Amino acid sequence: MNQQVHEDKQLGGMRNVWILSISMSILAICYTMITPFLPVYLLELGVEQDHVALWSGAVFGITFLIAGIMAPIWGKIADKHGKKRMALRAGFAIGIAYVIIGFVSNAWELLLGRAFLGFANGFFPAAMTMVSLSVNEKRVGQALGIFQTGLILGNIIGPFLGGAVESVVGMRPVFYVSGIAVIIATFMVLFLVKEPNISALPSKQLSADDENEAAKTAADLSKITKKGQTIAATVEHKKAVQKDTSIMGDFRHVQGQPILMQLVWLFFFMQFAIMMLQPILALYVGEMQGTMDNAAIVAGTILSIGGLAGAVTTNLWVCLGQNKGYFKTISFCLAGSGAVLLLQALPFGIWWFGALQILIGSFIVGVNPSLSAAVTLNTDPAFRGRMFGMTTTAQQFGSMIGPVFASVVSTYMGIAYVFGITGLLMLYLSYKTKMLSGAHDRVS
Repeated sequence: MNQQVHEDKQLGGMRNVWILSISMSILAICYTMITPFLPVYLLELGVEQDHVALWSGAVFGITFLIAGIMAPIWGKIADKHGKKRMALRAGFAIGIAYVIIGFVSNAWELLLGRAFLGFANGFFPAAMTMVSLSVNEKRVGQALGIFQTGLILGNIIGPFLGGAVESVVGMRPVFYVSGIAVIIATFMVLFLVKEPNISALPSKQLSADDENEAAKTAADLSKITKKGQTIAATVEHKKAVQKDTSIMGDFRHVQGQPILMQLVWLFFFMQFAIMMLQPILALYVGEMQGTMDNAAIVAGTILSIGGLAGAVTTNLWVCLGQNKGYFKTISFCLAGSGAVLLLQALPFGIWWFGALQILIGSFIVGVNPSLSAAVTLNTDPAFRGRMFGMTTTAQQFGSMIGPVFASVVSTYMGIAYVFGITGLLMLYLSYKTKMLSGAHDRVS
């Protein structure tokens, strides 16, 4: 225990975890204070009602597109020059972007402001990387669980706070308040967070047995197995991690590590699935009610209840991942989420849907921290910033594509089918993840 505490102090310790979690919660509050009200802001800027949907898609999409392109670049710079510097760059830039957006006078200026916001992004992967590096490997699950709880609480508080501020003083002050709050959170990181010392962390080494097994399977090509290929790829990846590679070189390293590539795809499909549901939730609530009156408020309340359930169960999934393995936890949470989504597709009314959302919130909250812990345990510390940059890119592109796919399905098949298809997707991902658990799962 004393040795573990000593190692944590060398790395930055739980103080880093708590400060970064609080800062991330503030950023999440600010993000969710703004995002639901962008269509309202477009109306304030003079966009005609018939064109609001088109402009909303543009101002959302431009941020995700640029953030997705920039994420691996910021991750590479973070690995080279420090994760704390990257978090500070992103935090101050995001705060400035929010303030600038509060001063725009037309939709084109808003589009440019959102493009700058996409360029500014990078706080989340930098903060998560620092959290994963700030504690001993055995406490990674606990640390990421705290970080995820902060994120969930921010996502719960933000919409209510944003709606309250907007109803009292209008839309523009919401951007000013958000910008100032993000800058304050970034100053917290500047003065209170210690850059993790990754030299205090053990590098990911293969055991002698694993190296012998890789050599044996490489010698017998007719009997080569996926496990042998994975170990051989790990040897090559290990040699490349310390090199100053290009962005494409980093992608090739990840492609050479099947487990890392599969984690990237899991991040993509999880975000794809989540963003399929979010834009249509209010419409689905209105359809079940028979009227769009108060549909946004009801949908927001249902989401918040699910978020509260998730905040309660986060630590349960963290403990399960630490004791039984993170891939097993991911598979179980995906299976539970998929089954409940299939039930939500059934037309049994708003109370049925709302009650099931509690279960959705309880299950789905276990996926992202477990995915992040799996990335941490399967990535060399020297490559971790780049790896989280790539998972962020996957999430951003999932955020772009998910709503487009959902709009096509809901237009031609109906909104309920979106929930059904998303449920089936999660069940399939659960099955694929369960197949990974035997070969790659290990407790932290």
